[in-house]
Amino acid sequence: MVVMGLGLPEVVVVLMVLAIKVLPYVLLVVVIVAVVKYLNARPRRDRERKTAHSLGEALAEERRRCGMTQEFVAQQLGVSRQAVSKWEKGVSDPSTHNLLALAHLYQVDPAGLLRSATGE
Repeated sequence: MVVMGLGLPEVVVVLMVLAIKVLPYVLLVVVIVAVVKYLNARPRRDRERKTAHSLGEALAEERRRCGMTQEFVAQQLGVSRQAVSKWEKGVSDPSTHNLLALAHLYQVDPAGLLRSATGE
């Protein structure tokens, strides 16, 4: 293979030199783009964290209002007590099915439960 009068070994050397000289700049651009994307997503992450925490607070408040323990709620829904604890701490959110089951167990409107979580 001959490219512009260069043999294969010379072409490989030219490509390696280009890669060595260009690669740091490419990596720098990739890192900068990743950092900018991360920083721009911060308000969304904060909003999601606040909403998750608020939903957890609403779930815990309703459970306490009904005089139920996390263990009892877990047994009624067929989940672990740790799952109920994670929901109430805002570490994770219940599935739609479990959220509806919680609303039924607490005898509240599911939409009202979500509204109380968003602060409306």
